[in-house]
Amino acid sequence: MNLENTGLKSIAKGTFEETRIEDGFFVLTHKNENDTVEILEREIDSSYIQFHFCTKGTAAFMFNQGNYTLNIDEETSLLLYNPQRDLPIHLELKPHSWLVSLVISIKKFHGLFSEDANYVTFLTDDNKGKKYYKDGKISPSMAVVLNQLISFNLNNSIKSLYFKGKAYELISLFFNRSEDADIEQCPFLVDEVNVAKLKKAKDIMIANMAEPPTLQELADDIDLSLKKLKEGFKQIYGDSVFSFLFDYKMEVARKLLESGDYNVNEVGLKVGYSTGSHFIAAFKKKFGTTPKKYIQAST
Repeated sequence: MNLENTGLKSIAKGTFEETRIEDGFFVLTHKNENDTVEILEREIDSSYIQFHFCTKGTAAFMFNQGNYTLNIDEETSLLLYNPQRDLPIHLELKPHSWLVSLVISIKKFHGLFSEDANYVTFLTDDNKGKKYYKDGKISPSMAVVLNQLISFNLNNSIKSLYFKGKAYELISLFFNRSEDADIEQCPFLVDEVNVAKLKKAKDIMIANMAEPPTLQELADDIDLSLKKLKEGFKQIYGDSVFSFLFDYKMEVARKLLESGDYNVNEVGLKVGYSTGSHFIAAFKKKFGTTPKKYIQAST
């Protein structure tokens, strides 16, 4: 990769923050908040599967002494597995970019799906010895978990336990949203017109998050039955309409608080809470801490 062409000439060495989940399973996180490209490295042997998630900015994975590059952009994921050769991480993380990586041994991972191994494409008997690569979009429900991991601000004494729960939740969501086998069981999703309508429903809820329509109003707006709206939305986004909206609103609130441009009441109003107490209760339900304490921990 020619850094001269990107206009980014400064390069610094970065360091992953590594959290051990258990034997054969760990999480790597890193925020590059600088104006320079950061190089991050970590040895990974062929017995591990890698899940990479870029929540902000962009990055490039370099393989074979830089002869092969895989880019990962904002709100996308990358799954890497090659049982025939080691895949050490050599990563160029661009300025103001964030990355979360889950690294788990194939033995432990296979144990998670031992009864349904054929459901996960690369675990089938035909594919066990083959390399596997898959990129995809980060779903809203996955984005919430990823932000909780990379912005962890609770007591360090519970960090290992917290990360363990979130790491397994993330794997569950990853394979839920790429559930190829479910397409045959759910013909609804094959209909691209209906999928487009559901994406429109999501956009409507986000655009009107402070004063969202009722489910019936939303169903009427996108010309779907209430039943199809509920079922289809959950199939695509992994959550009910209002649970999805709640997570989205809390994530917006978190970012507004971090900006330092608004006080707690102002943030609450922006995401649709008419009283500060209701917003504080909602925020605490989501993040386990009050907005005020969150701001104090973030500064």
